This record gives sequence, structure tokens and C-alpha cells, in this order.
Amino acid sequence: MNNFWNERYAAEDYAYGTEPNAFLKEQLQRLQPGKILFPGEGEGRNAVFAAQMGWEVTAFDSSSEGKAKAERLAKSKDVEIDYQLKAYHEANFQAESFDALVLIYTHIPAQMRREYHQKFARFLKPGGYLILEGFSKEQIHNSTGGPKDINMLWSQEELEGDFAALSTLKIELLETELQEGEFHRGKAAVIRAVGTK
Repeated sequence: MNNFWNERYAAEDYAYGTEPNAFLKEQLQRLQPGKILFPGEGEGRNAVFAAQMGWEVTAFDSSSEGKAKAERLAKSKDVEIDYQLKAYHEANFQAESFDALVLIYTHIPAQMRREYHQKFARFLKPGGYLILEGFSKEQIHNSTGGPKDINMLWSQEELEGDFAALSTLKIELLETELQEGEFHRGKAAVIRAVGTK
């Protein structure tokens, strides 16, 4: 899987563009900046935006190509991000150390999804925020991005179970028009969640 992402990110263009995800942008503008974590951050468009908004950003991904492009993007925007090269299972941060957790299209293999989602939630401080957007299971019928394995796509029930430790969790399923670089373009079935610990 690591080779897949390194190959995708090796192109000169940014696979998903350099603009932040629209839902993330909307949510971050409502919050007071603090410490924020971006697992599976790829080429860095969302982490860099958060840094521009005044957040103290930690991000990680297993793709060295993604890390290089994220750091290049941060430099071009004159911001700093702490971008670590590590896989999901290697992510070990202090419990309750982040004010926000962002999961944007981080589709983890089904057998590991719940374990990692619960692990990431433990890194949130009490009162910390979850911001999530990904493809719902209905996306299997579209060709506008996302895994072709329906078990890697998300349902409301799965996310409710994964993030049961949060004190609030609001989930929305919708159809939207994506315009995120070459690989997220067109009509898509997405699922969004915001929550607090």
C-alpha cells in the first residue's frame, strides 16, 4: 500500500490539489486554534491550511513522497508543520494531548479501522474536537475516488461504534460534488462527522 501512495504522490501536481477540504475549512474557522493532529495526511493540503489558521500542527503518513510535498507546500505558504513519517500502527502520541483530530479520507483497512479510530480518539484532550470526512458505502457505485472495497468505506453505525468514547458525535451522510485535484472530482457519496470528547 505504501508503494501505491508513493507512486501517486510522485507526480509533480498535487493529487488532491493544494486547497483544503471544504468541510474541514468550514469547521476549523469555528474553533479556537490549539494543537491539531492529522493522521494519514498525504500531501499536506489540510495540515498546511490549519497552520495558516494559527494551529500547532502535527501530521503523519507512511508516504515519503507525501511528506516531501507537504513540507514543500508548507514552505511555499511560509508556515511550519511537524510532519512525521510513520504508519498508523507506529503512531504513538501522549494521551489527551491534542485539541483537534482530523480524519479526511483516511480509509483504513476494515480489520484495523476501529482499533485505529479508537487509538486516535485517545490522543484528544477532554473537550477536544473530531472533524471527519470520507466516503460512505454508497460511493462504491461512483468512480469519483475512494477504495473499491466496500468494507473500507464507512457507515454511520461503524463510525458511531468507533467513536463511542466521544461525548457528542453528529454524523451526516450526503451526496456532494468534489473538486479536489485529479482523484476526487465529481459526484460523490460522503459521510461527515463532528464530535467532542
